[in-house]
Amino acid sequence: MQDLTSEELASAAIELGLIDPAKMPGVWRELGSHDAPAEQFGSVCVRKELLTGYQWERVRQGYRNGFFYGRAKVLYQAGAGSFARVYRAIAQDSGEILAVKVLRKRFSSDEIKGELFLREGRMGLMLRHPGIVRIEEVGKEGVSSFITMEFVEGQTLRELVKIRKGLDLIRGFDLASQLIDALVYAHGEHVTHRDLKASNVLVSSKGQAKLVDFGLASFVESKAKKDDEIGKLRTVEYAALEAAGGVRGDDVRSDVFFLGALLYLIFSGRSPFSESRDRAVRADPKRYSEIEPLGRVAPHLPRDLVDVVNKALSLKPKHRFQTVSELQEAIKPIHLRCSEDKTVHTTDSTEKVKQPSKSGSVRSKTSDKPRIMVVEVSGKSQDSLRQFFSKQGFRVLVTENPKRAITRFESVPTPADILLLSSQVLGHDAVSVFNSLAPDPYLKKIPALLITSARQLDLVAEAVEDDLRQVVTMPFEASDLLQKVKTLTGNKA
Repeated sequence: MQDLTSEELASAAIELGLIDPAKMPGVWRELGSHDAPAEQFGSVCVRKELLTGYQWERVRQGYRNGFFYGRAKVLYQAGAGSFARVYRAIAQDSGEILAVKVLRKRFSSDEIKGELFLREGRMGLMLRHPGIVRIEEVGKEGVSSFITMEFVEGQTLRELVKIRKGLDLIRGFDLASQLIDALVYAHGEHVTHRDLKASNVLVSSKGQAKLVDFGLASFVESKAKKDDEIGKLRTVEYAALEAAGGVRGDDVRSDVFFLGALLYLIFSGRSPFSESRDRAVRADPKRYSEIEPLGRVAPHLPRDLVDVVNKALSLKPKHRFQTVSELQEAIKPIHLRCSEDKTVHTTDSTEKVKQPSKSGSVRSKTSDKPRIMVVEVSGKSQDSLRQFFSKQGFRVLVTENPKRAITRFESVPTPADILLLSSQVLGHDAVSVFNSLAPDPYLKKIPALLITSARQLDLVAEAVEDDLRQVVTMPFEASDLLQKVKTLTGNKA
């Protein structure tokens, strides 16, 4: 593709509705000329926040769609899965920050997957509760199906528990009660979730737990859905449990069981099931009948709380709570008592570095994967780096905003073991953050790698290296990049 001039790129951005033409004179004044190199034009626009790095890259590459979905303007990509991409966006009418989930184009002609995706949105439109992620809009832009929802600044329950290595008992009760309230509401609207798991619970920075992903949800006993093949779908885990218990696919007691699994995780710091990607393992009913009793895993917990969780996790449906409301009534007095008892506000779970697994082997609670935070604007590069480092044993966190990355390090103790910054689009902004680490009393302990291109020799010269901060210039071998990361992190991978 022929490179566009700065003026052509400016015209494209204005035509697409990304830049207010009234803002352009300030850009040209700073650049000193309409003939300035495209890279400089983009750097100024990103720094002045006229464009995000994501928007700039797509405009430069010649894209003319994917910037707007309904009333939402895309700011940058926030996540990606095999089924859909998630973008951080802003409402054009109100300025509210939103999330936009977009079905991947390769599924646009897949009727089942397309309907499953839209089903999540339609279900969400009917549910209005503080414990359920709010859906704002469901629709299509061209061939792309999308769901616009509230943006939850936070992390999944799975991530929270893993990072915290166990939760304070009262904090656990707060999260548990929020989840229970949300599920009671959903069941009251005759909707079962059918995909309850820790990765489908978001915990906001303010501590609010929210259920997400109602794509497999079902209307309980809805005759209108009797012959709907989409309505019969559920996860492997739910299917295995229901086959073992001999119940139908929309039985509310299945949600009770997997709610019990979430409570087990919240109060003990570990899942009741061994994690596996093997479908056969996940489909084996023995996985759900051989759960180690909660009282043995977390002996510090109140006995009546243990009894509630164990009952919810009974393999036979008739032995569980028959509704989530029943579970709610059983746990309320325990929550109240523990809230009033000053001696139970903390647990000794964080003091237990090691605990036996079901096989009798010792499991270290501090043996997390090494974590790398990648600051990269290019979606393709994000995916490549995420895939590469995941295969090397890293947990990969991705953002396109270098300032946001630093904020994470300042607000969360050790969110990652190393920071990787790419200057290919961010230019001087990436170098500025890289150079800001060493002088800071706290940030100076953070290992960092700065990736530059051969065209950015000025940035290489500008970057200040030391024992914990190194520059690597493209092109390079992946093995060389990995070796630098290993060296800087003390060979944690």
